[in-house]
Amino acid sequence: MKKILLTVLIIWTATSLNAQKAEWKEMHAFHNIMSATFHPAEENNLQPLKDSAAVLVKRAKTWKKSIVPEGYNGSLTGPILEKLVGQCKKIQAAVVSKQQDAELKMLITSAHDTFHEIMEKCRQ
Repeated sequence: MKKILLTVLIIWTATSLNAQKAEWKEMHAFHNIMSATFHPAEENNLQPLKDSAAVLVKRAKTWKKSIVPEGYNGSLTGPILEKLVGQCKKIQAAVVSKQQDAELKMLITSAHDTFHEIMEKCRQ
């Protein structure tokens, strides 16, 4: 009986841990392009952002349209993702209109902060 109880406890714990680490492939895809554009911008290299602004918007939109997996609060996530999409659109518009690098850096930093807001506030 103790072995059965122990086995059930182990399976339940593993399942609970797995639910806490819910995979959200669209979030990871967005994170990849955010990292590739934000971190160089921190070092005043805005070229990756200029080259990938359209991809940033596309991945933000794809992420927003995706199904919120278990482990995330959908009612909190939706509005923040909407904000993130808007920020990415502003970045793309700023790139197209050839805004100054300082403006681009401010915009990508703001979008990066919003990304982390989702990561911190929306996990259950």
